[in-house]
Amino acid sequence: MLSDILLINIFQTAIVAAQSAGQFIMENVDKAIEINFKGRANVVTDVDRGAEEIIISMVRESFPDHQILAEETPAINTSSPFKWIIDPLDGTTNFIHGFPAFAVSIAVEYNSDVIIGVVYDPVRKELFSAIKNRGAFLNRNQIKVSNIKTLSESLLATGFPYELQGNFNLNMDIFREMYQNSQGVRRVGSAALDLCYTACGRFDGFWEFDLNPWDVAAGALIVSEAGGKLSDFSGKDFSIYGKQVLATNGLIELEMLFNLAQVHK
Repeated sequence: MLSDILLINIFQTAIVAAQSAGQFIMENVDKAIEINFKGRANVVTDVDRGAEEIIISMVRESFPDHQILAEETPAINTSSPFKWIIDPLDGTTNFIHGFPAFAVSIAVEYNSDVIIGVVYDPVRKELFSAIKNRGAFLNRNQIKVSNIKTLSESLLATGFPYELQGNFNLNMDIFREMYQNSQGVRRVGSAALDLCYTACGRFDGFWEFDLNPWDVAAGALIVSEAGGKLSDFSGKDFSIYGKQVLATNGLIELEMLFNLAQVHK
């Protein structure tokens, strides 16, 4: 049985770790950085690694037996029912180019169920957070998804795979379909922020292929706790370990699924 005291301690650790990593990132915005390519456009910097080290160090200090799944570090597997899922800098390409849309994302699973989500935007000092069954918040204010009822009135978001094969061309076709049937589609470059913006009503829906657990775990919980809906592209249950995410305010879910079905067959 998970006690409230332990839950709050983990939650507070996640917040402090995200903010500490965010401060480190901002201190290095204008400094020379080491860039390595993991693929055609999939990059990692010394800032990613430094932010991840800060987070993991704080987690290990407070909860040394917990499991850790992080983007840039080999997984730490233990017998603990707790797993921290960490993206130290979601939106690295934006960061490299000085485009101010990136975030730190930290989620915690308990017995394979995400119970805590924290996403911190250090540029705007916006802290999105959620504890399962306790609502979603932006800083100290509770947030809810939008009440837009039709796709034609909606502002959507998406992202594109790093590599120019696989689902890239398919997503371009989906983009065209969604763009023709909505008020517009934005491409922010950070799935964590796309999900949080859907949670607080800045976007009405978001879809993307080929994401990893650290990209979506925290943001997906925040969407759910803000009253949104999550699924894969066929309407089946969403999993952070799947490769498809559709997040909506719930009201336009069926229309988005219909449009996805026109292309994704």
